[in-house]
Amino acid sequence: MFDWIFLLVTGAIAYHALTHRNEDGENDIGHMLFGAIALLFFFRVLLVDILSLF
Repeated sequence: MFDWIFLLVTGAIAYHALTHRNEDGENDIGHMLFGAIALLFFFRVLLVDILSLF
């Protein structure tokens, strides 16, 4: 159950951070960095803990 909640939270964080735009329509480096980190954690938990592929 914890893994599914973790996936939901990190997926939401990654989506928001990677699609966020500032007033000029550009990406901020901080949002891109933390979005990429959240996406890595999302895929790690999905592939290793839930799907047991590795």
